This record gives sequence, C-alpha cells and structure tokens, in this order.
Amino acid sequence: MPDALRRLSARGRDEASRMARWLAQRLPADSRIVVSPALRAQQTAAALGRVVETVAELAPGATVDDVLRVAGWPDAAVATLVVGHEPTLGDVASQLLHGAAGDGQRLHKGGVVWLMQRDGDPSAVLKAAADPGSIAR
Repeated sequence: MPDALRRLSARGRDEASRMARWLAQRLPADSRIVVSPALRAQQTAAALGRVVETVAELAPGATVDDVLRVAGWPDAAVATLVVGHEPTLGDVASQLLHGAAGDGQRLHKGGVVWLMQRDGDPSAVLKAAADPGSIAR
C-alpha cells in the first residue's frame, strides 16, 4: 500500500484526539489549518473538528521552503497550523529556531511545536511544545 494511503492506527487515532483537545484550548478560532493530502494527516486534522485546507505541497517529501510558503511565514495574518510529516516539520522547527534545518531534531508522532515570529525577524521563538505522551489522557 502506498504510504500516502496508510490509515492511522488505533493508537494514532487516540493520540490525534488527545492532541486535538489540547489544541482546542489554545488555538485561536480564526486559525488557518493546512493539511497534507496523505490519509493519516487528513485523519489527524479531522480530530480537530475544524475547517481545514488540503494542500498538495505538504505531501510527504515536502521541503522546508514548501511548508514556509504554504504557511505564509513570516507574514501570515493569522496563526497557521500545519499538519504534515517528518522529517520536514522537524526541519522547519530547526530552521526557524536555530537557523539551520536538518540538524537531526525530530518531532514525536502527533507532536506539536508552536512557533511565534519575533518582531520583524523571520526566525522564531518557541511558544509551546507538546506530544501525546506529555499531556493528560
């Protein structure tokens, strides 16, 4: 079966649900949610219960530049949640926080790294980070 057609496991569905509850308490109502067309990313985003935008450029194999362009970084008018894949999302976080992608930092499955722009600076500061193992059931 092609990777893009793999479904979330029962554990993945549970983790997506827990992370959706965590995000629901924090994510602004006007947030933009962009999602890879891969089935498991779609299932993860569906747990949020919000309108999402499927973006082909976020499919497995997307580059850091693809993600930043889709997210509108650093000029997006609203908070943007990207539901995508590793290793790309870890590379995006590394690029924005440390100035270099590909430093081996990876996000845990189902993890969230919330980055905010510094005033007029394309780098970022870490607002929050969580993964299914770090939040209450």
